[in-house]
Amino acid sequence: MNIRRWTVGVLAAALLVPGMAACNKSESADPAASASATPADPKEALRASTKELGQGNFTFTMTGAGLTGKGLVHKPSNSVQFDLTFDDGSGSTMGMEMIMIESDSWVKMDLGELADSVPAMAKLKDKYQHIDKTKIKDSDALAVDLENPDPAGADALFKSITDVQETGKGTYAGKLDVSGVTDSGAIDSDVIKSLGDQAKALPFTAKLDDQGRLAELTMPIPAAGETKAHEIKVTYADYGKATGAQKPPADKVIEASPETYEMFQ
Repeated sequence: MNIRRWTVGVLAAALLVPGMAACNKSESADPAASASATPADPKEALRASTKELGQGNFTFTMTGAGLTGKGLVHKPSNSVQFDLTFDDGSGSTMGMEMIMIESDSWVKMDLGELADSVPAMAKLKDKYQHIDKTKIKDSDALAVDLENPDPAGADALFKSITDVQETGKGTYAGKLDVSGVTDSGAIDSDVIKSLGDQAKALPFTAKLDDQGRLAELTMPIPAAGETKAHEIKVTYADYGKATGAQKPPADKVIEASPETYEMFQ
């Protein structure tokens, strides 16, 4: 496995949207108003369910194709944190924790067995490396657009709904035409391309919380080309109640190694 490709790919799948935007503190929508405003039409209800994500104050989890992740987005403090684990299916796993606060970024990596071939990286296993963005060619790869803070891009996905029914109170099932979706972190362009015509009728299920906000989105991805069948699942919680990311302990921080910078070039 190409370490650089995996690292950048994982970041792209999580929160990599260009440009750290200016932070404007916003009050969360009134819960009662959210609940009463939930549209009766299933398609409109799902589109409305993503509005609260724009407030940039929530926690999330994401799984799919060997990737397991969790994190928080906290626009009031201009911060993001996420933890990712990747299993390549052969029993080898890798891990990454990323913290972004204002213009600072820290990364802690566990390269698993691959660290054996890069001794310098093995020594960094329990350390947070502080990233100097001026040393990265594509510095946008370590920036988060807090004006568009949803890691999965659920709003873009729901705009591609072709068919949907309400299957129960706050639960929905339908089809997405993701063939033209380019701004969702949940499903990347390579997967969409490999799906061919199947991308035009991708099944999904969704759950809303009792205030009409998106709580869960699941998409079973069929096997196609080199893409193995898998399920993408994203959950959201703690709307308006997330806490800001914290800087790593000073005694655990070092400046990023040359090997780390090479991964982001």
